[in-house]
Amino acid sequence: MDNLINKARHILELNWKDGFTIPTQKLYPFQWNWDSGFTSIGHSYFNLDYAMRELDSLFSGQWKNGMLPHIIFHSEKETTYFPNYDFWNANVNSGAPQKPKTSGITQPAVHGFVLENLLQKFPNNENLITFAKSIFPKIVNSHRFLYTYRDPEREGLMFIFHPWESGRDNSPIWDESLDRIVIDKNQLPNYERRDIKIAPTEERPTSYQYDRYVYLLELGKKYKYDEAGIFEESPFLIQDTLMNAVLIKSNQSLINIGQSLGLDVGELQEWQQQSTKCFKEKLWNETLQTFTVFDLRSKQAVPFKEIGAFVALFAEIPDSTQAKILNDYLWTLHQRGFYICPSFDIDHPLFDSKRYWRGPIWSQMNWMIYHGLNNYGFKNTAQIVKSDLIELVSQMGFYEYFESQKSVAQNLTKGYGGGSFSWTAACTLDLLI
Repeated sequence: MDNLINKARHILELNWKDGFTIPTQKLYPFQWNWDSGFTSIGHSYFNLDYAMRELDSLFSGQWKNGMLPHIIFHSEKETTYFPNYDFWNANVNSGAPQKPKTSGITQPAVHGFVLENLLQKFPNNENLITFAKSIFPKIVNSHRFLYTYRDPEREGLMFIFHPWESGRDNSPIWDESLDRIVIDKNQLPNYERRDIKIAPTEERPTSYQYDRYVYLLELGKKYKYDEAGIFEESPFLIQDTLMNAVLIKSNQSLINIGQSLGLDVGELQEWQQQSTKCFKEKLWNETLQTFTVFDLRSKQAVPFKEIGAFVALFAEIPDSTQAKILNDYLWTLHQRGFYICPSFDIDHPLFDSKRYWRGPIWSQMNWMIYHGLNNYGFKNTAQIVKSDLIELVSQMGFYEYFESQKSVAQNLTKGYGGGSFSWTAACTLDLLI
């Protein structure tokens, strides 16, 4: 255990760039939104100042409308990543900062529960309390953006218009929506992927998918990243389980923080009441016995079992019956020889245990689901989720993601994607310590 802790600390120090942490060298050379949240938790064990600077650096890229971008391009010299800041051209929106440059989309709103995690670890640290008071309104404003601009029909559930926003870039749950996009190569800008020059092609999204990612990026630029125009035209418009569950979790954390610090939480409480109710009623799929994403274009649920559903446990959304159903499903995966939690339904033909979000194990997901299972008293399953991740990291290293089939993993010596990965180090640290 000490060896793993020391290696994880070394990775966080290695990836620290004087104010923020990159996910990994070469493949992701900038600051990523939800990565930084988990990384902040890891840094706090050895350097609380780094943990606070991580969040402060991330929010330096916040837009005037409250949107917190999914990438902050602190350096304009890096060339190993596509799409870079110039391709995003976020400054077509007058509210985007001139410096640092940013992307034009967001990611899961983890920062509320991250801040609460830090305050729970260091409840009497005056510097942290002062920092919490200063960043609290910025986090609230990032939530306000989601409720104001991403929920035009005021249901309490925000939408995404790009798979990258969900963090689960190429999950099969997006396939049908992306298939609606008919690509005219003459209208699509020329671009060169850099990821497949660094990571194996069979582990990454396909060219077919990337064309559609670029199409949606161009749609964002067309409307100057204005949500009203995007909502009218985008063929990809999804109320996502993970995005909304994380938002609900962070709402509650901000309510807890605000009440303890004597700050106004009335707006947060209104959002929370509506969101929790609508999530439970609209996204529970009685046929599949799980939570599923909702496609606003086709006006129907997307009928797949996948990992986003289990984040609802972390946000304490399910009732006791729903929670038991989710727990029992995870337990059967363990009995069938899988590490838990695979990112997609192992019984579906589209399951791929090696390709990005179509089946592998992800550390930050295990971290959230571990805590979610504990919320409902499912201690045995939670312990397996934790021990599975630690076993994978011990055997394969601190990679971006991991093989989910034990029969396949036993013949491997490393994980998938980027190595020396920051959030893998941070989540493993937190679970160990």
